[in-house]
Amino acid sequence: MDLMINSVRPYAWGSRTAIAELLGDPTPSPHPQAELWIGGHPADSSVLDTPDGPRPLHQVIAEDPVGQLGSATAERYGARLPFLLKVLAAAEPLSLQAHPSAEQAAAGFAAEEAEGIPVRSPNRNYKDSSHKPELICALTEFHALCGFAEPAKVVHLMASLKVPALEHYIALLSWQPDEHGMRALFSTIVTLPSSALEPLLQAVVAGCVARLGDTRDPELTAHYRTALELAERYPGDCGAIAALMMNRITLQPGEALYLSAGNLHAYLSGVGVEIMANSDNVLRGGLTPKHVDVPELMKVLDFSAGDREILRGESDGHGETVYRTPVAEFELSRLVLTDGMVRELYFDAPQVLFCTDGRLTLESVDGNRVDVVRGRSVWLPAGAHRVTVSGEGVAFRATVGTAER
Repeated sequence: MDLMINSVRPYAWGSRTAIAELLGDPTPSPHPQAELWIGGHPADSSVLDTPDGPRPLHQVIAEDPVGQLGSATAERYGARLPFLLKVLAAAEPLSLQAHPSAEQAAAGFAAEEAEGIPVRSPNRNYKDSSHKPELICALTEFHALCGFAEPAKVVHLMASLKVPALEHYIALLSWQPDEHGMRALFSTIVTLPSSALEPLLQAVVAGCVARLGDTRDPELTAHYRTALELAERYPGDCGAIAALMMNRITLQPGEALYLSAGNLHAYLSGVGVEIMANSDNVLRGGLTPKHVDVPELMKVLDFSAGDREILRGESDGHGETVYRTPVAEFELSRLVLTDGMVRELYFDAPQVLFCTDGRLTLESVDGNRVDVVRGRSVWLPAGAHRVTVSGEGVAFRATVGTAER
């Protein structure tokens, strides 16, 4: 077991307080802090604080994949940790985006390699050959757009604006209220030339402003306010209209949202613990100054519509709540220990324990002992087999998916 030294990524949409407060650093931070990366991704690997000095986790795994990952995980994924844990702190909305499936990622990566596009190029879509399913668990109230809403809801939401310029676009979905109509409407909106998009956006914004004052429907109000905020932050961006086609979700602390391949989404605000397959493949469609590739995004999008499930986890009755997903690469659980509780962790796969509150003590069968406090994490290699956790605090446990074990 070794404590981890983790890197902070300073994207513009990040918070100047959330991650700094979590780490016990001065606030506000000098620059926005968007993501705390906890894992072995080679682009920003955590560093282990070992008795022999600091060592990057991805190098430690590369030197002893079976000892660190376990034989089953190493056989399937090679010398690579299959998941990446993050703390995400969004003070501003993230881009409108989706992630490819495993097959799409492999094909896209191979195609861009053949074209000779540098992996670090800002115009690169596929940074690796892996898919990127992900799960976000809220630490604070967390707001997001996720997946396409039921066609009837979208038609009602748009028609209630009473914007004549929208009627032609609404008809694309009202005439065909299924995933084909959703595809037709979305693809039309995101490919509009600026000469047509600008006046449409102005009319939609005016409609949202007018409706905010006279609607008593909280769902309509939340959508219209979100569209206005996005239009103000990203002038001339189609994402403000696309947001009216999506489910708007609010997570309370401890609630989670799972995002499979092709799920269009945009995180709006809040702080959460995020776990994903160890990939950096993002296809963007708007709400960002970064590279946008609408044709490639359209290839991977899932246009099936409906409400998205909010996960509240399965409690084992002993302080641990597990957020189940169908993903093989990862599993996330939340440990809540009160004073005097002792929890035994048994495993034959790699684990990361990240403390978000209080202070916990970990002890392995060989007597190795580590204290982990709020904002710190500890690496548990597969070879540890059994570790006891005691103390008073809250921690998230990340490991390989149950199906892998």
